[in-house]
Parts: sequence; C-alpha cells; structure tokens
Amino acid sequence: MSRIHLLTPRLANQIAAGEVVERPASVVKEVLENSLDAGATRVDIEVEAGGSKLIRIRDDGSGMAAEDLPLALARHATSKIASLEDLERVGSLGFRGEALASIGSVSRLTLTSNTSDSGSQGSSAACEGREMEVQLKPAPHPRGTTVEVRDLFFNTPARRKFLRTEKTEFNHLEEVVKRLALSRFDVAFSLRHNGRVLHNLKPGLSQAERQRRVATVCGPAFMDQALFVENELTPLRLWGWVGLPTFSRSQADLQYFFVNGRVIRDRVVAHAVKQAYRDVLYHGRHPAFVLYLELDPAQVDVNVHPTKHEVRFRDSRAVHNFIFSSLHRALADVRPGGSAEAGVGADGASQDALQERLGDGLAVNTATGEISHQGGLAWGAQATAAGGFGAYRAPAGPAPGQAREQLRDYGRLHPLPDVAGEEEVPPLGYALAQLKGVYILAENARGLVLVDMHAAHERITYERLKTARASEGIRSQPLLVPRAVAVSQREVQVATEHAGLFQRLGMVVEVAGEESLVIRQIPVSLRDSDVEQLLRDVLADLIEFGSSDRIEGHLDDILSTMACHGSVRANRRLTIPEMNALLRDMEETERSGQCNHGRPTWTQLGIEELDKLFLRGR
Repeated sequence: MSRIHLLTPRLANQIAAGEVVERPASVVKEVLENSLDAGATRVDIEVEAGGSKLIRIRDDGSGMAAEDLPLALARHATSKIASLEDLERVGSLGFRGEALASIGSVSRLTLTSNTSDSGSQGSSAACEGREMEVQLKPAPHPRGTTVEVRDLFFNTPARRKFLRTEKTEFNHLEEVVKRLALSRFDVAFSLRHNGRVLHNLKPGLSQAERQRRVATVCGPAFMDQALFVENELTPLRLWGWVGLPTFSRSQADLQYFFVNGRVIRDRVVAHAVKQAYRDVLYHGRHPAFVLYLELDPAQVDVNVHPTKHEVRFRDSRAVHNFIFSSLHRALADVRPGGSAEAGVGADGASQDALQERLGDGLAVNTATGEISHQGGLAWGAQATAAGGFGAYRAPAGPAPGQAREQLRDYGRLHPLPDVAGEEEVPPLGYALAQLKGVYILAENARGLVLVDMHAAHERITYERLKTARASEGIRSQPLLVPRAVAVSQREVQVATEHAGLFQRLGMVVEVAGEESLVIRQIPVSLRDSDVEQLLRDVLADLIEFGSSDRIEGHLDDILSTMACHGSVRANRRLTIPEMNALLRDMEETERSGQCNHGRPTWTQLGIEELDKLFLRGR
C-alpha cells in the first residue's frame, strides 16, 4: 500500500456524496429540509428530466448573508448546531453541514440568497464539481434562497449510469415532496416537472385543511376510510390518521411516520403498528397510516444515518408500548355505530355528509375511544375440552315455522321510525330476511345493510373467548420432561429480566447455565406447538423491540380456530329475533367490522346507491 495522505476536498466531498446523494430525490430532500429549517412558508420546486438535468428550489425563508454563502458550500459548516449539547437534542431537520458540499461536488450548483425584506441586492455562489472553488457575485433576489442544481453526476459518469428512467427518478422525487408536505402542513408546496405543474398545495392550518392535504397526497379513498387518532401520555404524543383494516394495501407503500416532524423508518415503530393490526388485518396485507409522534428531542437520537431516515429512541420499549396501545385502542372500536369525531373529507365536507354521499362505504362509520363492554350472547353449549361449541342460540327464539307471524309481530313491536326519529334506529337496523343461508339483510336509517352472519358471529365468539381468557388467566401444565434450549448469554439475560412476562403467559423458563435455558411449564393450548422455536422467537423480539406478542399470538390463533368452528355456519336458518340479536351483539363488540381473518363482516347500500341502480330520479 502507498503511504497515508490527505484526500483532496473534491474526493472527500464525492465520497460523502456517495452516502448522501443517491439520486435526484436525495438532492431535493436535503435542499427542502434546509428550506424548512430556514423558516420558509412557501417552497417552489422545478425539475427537468426527472431531476437529472435541472433541480431548482426556491423558498421565502430567512436567507443567507453574502459572507455565509462560501461556508454553506463547505463541508462540516452549519448554523444549526454548535456543541455536543445541541447534537443531543437536535430540533432541526438538518445538522450535519455536508449536504450542499456533497451536492456541489457532483453537479453544477448555484446558490442565490438574500436576508433582507427591503429588496436589496442578494448574492450568488457557484461551484462546478472542481476543487470546490466558489465563485461569489451580486445577484438580484427577494428574501429567501434559491438552489439550482444542473447536470447531476456530470463528472461521475459511473454514478450517472445507476440512474433509472426519467419516470422512475421523478416518482422517487415526488415521493420526497409528498413526505415533506405531510410533515409541514403550515408550508405551501408547488412541484413542476418539465414545465407542467403537478402539485400546488396550499398551507393547512385547520383540521379540515390538514385532512384535505392528506387526501391530496394519499388519495381520497384513504381519507374516506381513516380514523383520526390522538393520544398523549407525557412526554409522548401521538396523532394522525390510520386506515381501517378493510382499507389495506398489498405492499407497505402508504405508510408515513414522523418523529418531531422528521419522516423515519424504524423497526420498533413498524413492529408496534403491526402488533396493533394483528387481530383485524387480512393476511398478507399492509396497513395504511399517516402518524406523528412528538417527544422531547433529547429522548431521540437522530445522528444515526447520513440520510437521517433512521432514529434511535432512548427508551424504545416505552415508545413501542405507547404506539401499540394507542392504535390498539383506536382499532378496537371499529364497529357499527361508533361515535367517531366529525372528520373532513378530501373536498372539505363533513364526515357525516361524506358518508351520506358515499352510501357509508364499507364500515366507514367508526370510532376511536375506550373499548366498550361486550354484549351478551347465548350459547347452545359451553366450551368442551376439545374446544367445540354449540350452535348459535338467541334468547327466546320461536320455532322456524312461526317466522311469518314473528316478522309481523316484530315489525309491530319495533317499527322503523320516520326521519324525525332516526336516532332511535340501531346502526345496523332491524333484520328483514336471510339470503341463501349466508347473509342477513337489514334495514337501517340509511338504507340496506348486508351482514355475513358467519364472519360476524366468528368475531363475537372470538372476542368472548379472549375476554374469558383474560378474566380466568391462562391455564398451563408442567412438562413431564423439561425441554433444554441452548441459547446465547444475551438471551439468558433477557429471559431472566422477563421471567414475570413468561409467567403471566403460562410459561416457566429457568436458567440452567450461562448459555442454557430450561422450559418447565407451557400453556395447555400450546402443548402441540414447537415451544423451543417459540421461545427463541420471543427472546429475539424482546432483544430487538423490548416486547413480544408471539405467545399471545399463538394463543389467539387457537382461540380464533375455536371461534371459527364454534360460530353459526352457512345455511343455518336463523329466525328474525336471532338475526336481530346477532346485529345488536355486533354493535356492542369491538373489532366487529372484521372477522378473525380480517375480512369485512358488513357493508351498507344507501338509498342513493339503490336509486342509482334503478335509475330513479333521472
């Protein structure tokens, strides 16, 4: 090897650019973050050829003085931190002082700025990827800054070859703009590509304006089927929108999570959200959400990765539990007749008006809040040792031959009120008939309700079983031959720290050596499971996230199977009171909008939708 020598400024900056400037979208991210840190209230982005030919970003922020422009293009020069104390509680989006220097080393960069509101002359600094020679000259410019980046990677052809098509690069760039637009509702954003305006987002200060922006960025379908969540437990605050379980995605492409205004990707956060949706999401699907976590900057380390996409929480377990509990509580009451706060749709209409126009959609009328008390449900038989249940039996149900008289009597005793008394009609209305032995047809104030009776009863049964388990505890049994498991020293330490957790979940795990554990007792329901692998998975979760729901998940899977086999089956004829009893139980049972497998249990056809089917009113 040759002798040690200092790298040239140009080569050092290009190495840094390899970490920070991956593609045109990376340039836009770094410059936009600087604009937001400068207090901009409006940012205009103009790009050509997907950003590879031109990126021009103009803001109305505080601007920079002429003498600061050369420093802005130098490495490790910043106005955002000055000491280690500042680094430990970063409140700005940028702080490394590397972005502009890295961008300037692989492009033709021009920086124009002015700090005055009086219209005085601004200044311009330029560099073209040489030895970072900065050319400074006067230039007219209003208060704020304009950053112009031309011919990205013109001097590093190998990097330029890694760029994708113009459309692909622009899609990445547009996604960056969307994320930052969601992070700062108070700032106006405009995006122009090849001379065409694609986005012109106005500032959003009110709740209606914020929801309008979310609908613009994420699509009105998301906003139509989203819950607004807000929870605070000092020093943590979580708020934002989560999609209903019935509004899921085939991939995780509509997930935005912000920590103190910074968009991040974090395994702890992802695990907490996944846990919250575990019981209600269809298998293989991904939830959609736009969530904001606020906490003391000293409690989160943002100096983890050059692109600042990752953070490290000081107390990741507390953050995980807070996010999980907040979302779990909100999703628990996704059921017919919830009392959601009035939201605003994409066009600013109230949620009630939006639902009226959309015919309620699929379980749209939902709520956030505490878990409600579950309604009573009569059983044909108690749980047997094998986990079997009797058929569904509503109280005082007459014989099937009396259905016609019963329907007449039920209609007389429970007439549907007129418009003036709509509040008296239950959310799922009153049963009218059964279709093909599978679906319940009911009438409510809005129109026709269709219910999958097996899916609905399966959820009700499942929630009752979970409630019974919570009240009675988990039954466990000792192993005739204790199972020895070879693990690492770290896993032994974690098992010792969480011995109480294993005990509550029906497992007794003891330390047998420095790298050995012994399983002496397991839950009765898991006697046929691979408990050794389950223990390893739980320990892995505890090490990475500080918590684990794998044991509970396995127990819930068994209860779900029991509920499926113990629920009313297709082609079972129900009487009108039986159907109405099922509807009332759905209204009182949390998560009854979906069955145990995440499928919807009911849907609504409003009068307007029915009228359209028959061309009424045309």
